[in-house]
Amino acid sequence: MLEEAIAHYHALLDADTARATYEQLTTEQREHNLFFGTRPLASVLRPRFITHEQYALLQNAVGLITRAANRLAARMDDVPALRADLALTPVEERLIAMHPGYPEPSAHSRMDTFLTIDGQSLQFVEYNAESPAAIAYEDVLSEVFVQLPAMQRFAEHYKLSALPGRQHLLNTLLKAWRDFGGQHPPTIAILDWKGLPTHSEFLLFQQFFREHNLEAIICTPDDLRFADGRLTAHTDTGITPIDLVYKRVLTSEFIIHYGDQIFEHPLVQAYAAGAICMVNSFRAKLLHKKSIFALLTDDALAGEFSADERAAIARHIPWTRLVRAGTTSYQGSTIDLLAFARANQERLLLKPNDEYGGKGIVIGWETSASEWGQALTEALQSPFVLQERVEIAYEDYPAMVDGALHIGRRLVDTDPFLFGTQVQGSLCRLSTVTLLNVTAGGGSTVPVFLIEPT
Repeated sequence: MLEEAIAHYHALLDADTARATYEQLTTEQREHNLFFGTRPLASVLRPRFITHEQYALLQNAVGLITRAANRLAARMDDVPALRADLALTPVEERLIAMHPGYPEPSAHSRMDTFLTIDGQSLQFVEYNAESPAAIAYEDVLSEVFVQLPAMQRFAEHYKLSALPGRQHLLNTLLKAWRDFGGQHPPTIAILDWKGLPTHSEFLLFQQFFREHNLEAIICTPDDLRFADGRLTAHTDTGITPIDLVYKRVLTSEFIIHYGDQIFEHPLVQAYAAGAICMVNSFRAKLLHKKSIFALLTDDALAGEFSADERAAIARHIPWTRLVRAGTTSYQGSTIDLLAFARANQERLLLKPNDEYGGKGIVIGWETSASEWGQALTEALQSPFVLQERVEIAYEDYPAMVDGALHIGRRLVDTDPFLFGTQVQGSLCRLSTVTLLNVTAGGGSTVPVFLIEPT
């Protein structure tokens, strides 16, 4: 059904409709500030379409995997040896030991996946459990796309359902606040560095929170002060007491920035004192490290999971291992990890254990043997994971190029948002190169719609 629907959509893009759709999309993105830095989020004229059956597959599979991962995180408190494969730093260990005041290690997250157009392959590649972006972007892009001329004509033949996420994010923040013991409407700090390309999304969230009668400010870690048991933000608008921190700053960058002084930082002091509710908490690191997939795919830990969870892991999680000398298991056999990696580079890639945006990734099948060997040697010096190649999803997308409609093949990333362990909504990123992120070649963010024939 999807192939037929996509072909129908593309057939609607005659010269006048394509031009009008492009012009309206350009204008609406400018008016709503839908930019990643200076780059418009959407560079194509079609959203991602998925069926209700595919969405149900995402919800079921992602739910099973995240429940399994959360169970591992809970076990790590009792069995510290389980944390060895996470390769946590001493500073991270100290931060994780501080209790956030609510139970979830990751209250909201995102699973980055490839879902093929026929729905036959769903492969997970990363679990962004710490600071998932693009929820507000996706909501507003959906509102923009549904009004485009091509979409209006398409809706005459197909029923469209958007997948909004901002309300689920707000509900998640407020649930954590209530579990924390908060009694009054909290003042929210949207916390990240200054001058980031995602600042426009912070503005969208600030507006959304205020529309729900909650005061919200955008601030940086440098703006914070902690005194007399109260965290405050000192910005151009004045001094604002903070109750709830919507933490967008990554813990790894926060640690690097403040170094040995991190435990004297006002955010950490307030968090340790139980003076703020912070979502996500530092404990999200237990799930965010890429080596969490090494634990999930470790044969020795299979007994930790239910039969349904084991089946979901086997079907959807690629074999992953922390890079280190020694033996491990692969498809029921014992292998020497480094020898296996050298002999099988065409189906493996290397990833830093704690990075984002495609940084540091080495793709075996796009690398020479000498470069791959050097990358393996360097991966032994700092935490990296080896991960087996997955089936990548592709679709054709229409775009205006030099004033003319061009339909070209793009890699399609499907990244469902999770609130607790429940999938609600999804990010979708497109690219013409293997590393899928918003800055990649041919990169575009598009909204996701459920469709069915009218």
